[in-house]
Order: sequence, then structure tokens, then C-alpha cells
Amino acid sequence: MTSMLDGCTPWPEEFVDRYWAAGHWRGNTLDNLLRGWALEHGPRTALVHGDTRITYAHLNRRVDRMAAGFRLRGLRPGQRVVVQLPNVPEFVLTVFALMRAGALPVICPVSHRTAEVSRLVQVTEAVGYVGPATYQGFDHTAMAADIAAQGPFLRRVFTHEEPGAASPYGGLSTDRSGCHYFPLGSIDAPPTPARAQSADQVAFFLLSGGTAAPGLVPRTHNDYAYQAGAAAELVSLTGDDVYLAAQPAGSNLAFGCPGIVGTLSVGGTVVLVEDPAPAVCLPAIEREGVTVTSVEPAAARLWLDALPTVRADLSSLRLVQIGGAPLPRATAERMGAAWGCRPQQVRATAEGPLTLTRPDDPDETVLTTQGRPLSPDDEIRIVDADGKDVPDGEPGELLARGPYTPRGYYRAPDRNARSFTADGYLRTGDVARRTPDGNLVVTGRRTDAPMRADDADPAGP
Repeated sequence: MTSMLDGCTPWPEEFVDRYWAAGHWRGNTLDNLLRGWALEHGPRTALVHGDTRITYAHLNRRVDRMAAGFRLRGLRPGQRVVVQLPNVPEFVLTVFALMRAGALPVICPVSHRTAEVSRLVQVTEAVGYVGPATYQGFDHTAMAADIAAQGPFLRRVFTHEEPGAASPYGGLSTDRSGCHYFPLGSIDAPPTPARAQSADQVAFFLLSGGTAAPGLVPRTHNDYAYQAGAAAELVSLTGDDVYLAAQPAGSNLAFGCPGIVGTLSVGGTVVLVEDPAPAVCLPAIEREGVTVTSVEPAAARLWLDALPTVRADLSSLRLVQIGGAPLPRATAERMGAAWGCRPQQVRATAEGPLTLTRPDDPDETVLTTQGRPLSPDDEIRIVDADGKDVPDGEPGELLARGPYTPRGYYRAPDRNARSFTADGYLRTGDVARRTPDGNLVVTGRRTDAPMRADDADPAGP
């Protein structure tokens, strides 16, 4: 893979050949896949957010027009754009439109503030920013203006307004630093001929879970389409499924495990909610007939505790994925009894590998492990402090490489030297052990590994 973006570490050619030969990589870009999904499922509902419902055909048309609008506003292929949006349809529209325009979304949690966003702009040399004008009392436009004034990269800010909201920046077009401001809703233009793109190129960037200076994880069209599609197949996702995106849409778990991308790939419906609180999510499950969702253990406990007061019919649920931290056994047992469906434990970091329990696994496996790797070509090692493999059942650091585990962070040679072995295995920092049947039990973090945001989740019942 010699055509990857400068600053990214390519997979060696022997692995590229292996993943193509196995059929994991198929040479189609994510935005082009959306075109196919729209042709196949045009009148079906793709996205739901409150009273807003968007069909597949409408989604693809809006992505086409937004991509043309971005190009009209000066975005060029290969340029990076920070995307910091909550769980609204504009998140999905923006990410796919930027990819279709050839730009690279840098997906940033909406909770990040000036220090984190400024660092992303500097590292990626991002020329654009897409975010809410204001959100939950925070002025994102003012933050973007401050970052633009620091120079020299950020020059286009696209702000999303809630319906009916009036932005104090509505009349601002250019500030003294030369940064241009546009309402996101105005990014609309007649579609132009599709630009040829390569599926082995970076599609977007995810952020690693580190609480201090998270790494930028480059995800290619090939590797992410494979991950989301394989995850959808593993959980038998179909067009009749309704996925509730209760976790941040830009997290790997909610975006592609199978999440938003996997659901769209089979013609299902994605329901977007901005708040994982039970008072929001439980009624949404009943109202939309949600069949699959993903939550962290803490949210699962809150949902369980709220059942006596938030009365909602959850009988449509068939699968609840639990990611972000190992699921305490007591919580898992409560879920089965209260919701009539078993949980699926998932380990889903931005870097990979994705491990999941299987729908037909014994109860004990689901209750006590984080499952097995998604792909038959995921290579897993568990090693001691000297890098030597430990016997099954013994704890050690989890190492991984595979067809959707990138070989390096973006523009981070020192970090890559610490985080990857000479033969390309990612040092995950997780301490795990392997059971005799091949499942992984994550027991903690290496003492010198960066703390992840999800490590703070308490492991109580």
C-alpha cells in the first residue's frame, strides 16, 4: 500500500496481498458504497433523529450536494477537516460528504475543548472545522475562532444550528485572521461528477482513547468497510434491524462495530439520540422498535435501574452490545432477566482489534469474557514484560495485528516506536488472558500504558 497519506504507516505488501486474497478488502470507498446502498434501499428509512426521518435516497442526494458545496467553499482533496458534532443526522451527512469530496474527516468528540481541538488542528494541519454553533452552553464557534486566530491552518468554519436557532455568528463571513464562516445548512450545490478515489487511502481519522494527547488513528476505506461489514454479518444484521446510536456517533463502537456504517450497509435504520440517559433512550427503543444498540456498562446499569420509573416496552431488543469496559457479571445477569435478550461483550478501541462474544456462545462465555477477534486474519499475542508469549490462561499484554488494525498513528514516529513491535503488532496496553477456547478476558491496563477514558468506568454491579 504505497499510496497512503504521508505520515501514515502502510501495511506491508505481503499483508496487502493476503487481505485482498482473503476477500477482506474489496476496493470500494465508503462514500461509493453509500451510493450502492441508496440504489438498493432508496425509499427505506436510513436515519431517524426526533421527528426527522431521512431515506437512503435522500441521504445520498444530500451527501452529493454537500460534497459539491464543500468543494465550492474551497475544500480540496486530501485536506483535513475536524468534525465535532453530536449525534445528529448532520454528523453522518458531513462525514460521508467530506469523504466524497476527497477531504479527510478528523472525528473529534463534542466534549473536547480548545486545548484538544487546537492540537488536532496543528497535528493534522486541518483547514476546516465542522461543529455546532453552540452546544450545551458551550460556544464552539468562538472556540474555532480562537484556534483560527492562532494560525496558520484553520481557514473555514462550518457551524451547525439547531432547527429554529438563531446564531450570533449568522452574518459573519470572514474575520480578521482571514477565516471564513459558513452555516452548515448552506453547504449545498448541484452535484459534480464523482472524483475517482482509491479505497486503500485514508478515509477518516479516529482518536485513540487516551486521556492525555490521544493518538490519531488513520482508517482506510478498505479496512473500515471490512470491519463494519464483518461485524454486521457476525450479529446477523438485516434490513429489518433498527440500531440505536446512544454512544457518541464518532466512537468506533457506535460508528462501525457494526454501528451506523454496518446498519446502513444492510439497509437497516439508524436512530440517533444525543443523550444516553434512560429517560431519552428507553422511550426511543419502544417508539422506533429498536433491535440493536451499544452502551457502556455504566449506561446499562442506569437503564436497568430506571426501568421501574421509565416504563417502556423493550421487547423489540434482540442484542445489546456492551463496550468501553468489561461488563460486570451481576449487570449482565440483570440485563438478561429485565430485557429478555443477552448482552454481547465487545472490545472496540479506535485502533483495533475488535473482539466480540458470539450470539451462540455459552452463557458463561458471554458473562465472563470479551470474546474472540472479529477476523480469521486477526493475529493475537499475549506477552510478558520481555515480549515473550505466555501460556493460555496466564495474563500478559495483548498485542494485535490484522486487516483493520492500522500499523501506526498519524504523524507520531516516537509514539509508534513505543506502540508497535518491529513486526507490526500493536501494543494495546491491555492486560488480558486467553481461555482454552480462545476467548479473551481483559483484566486491566499495563501500569505504564496511557489511561483510556473508559478506564474510569467503575466495575461495580
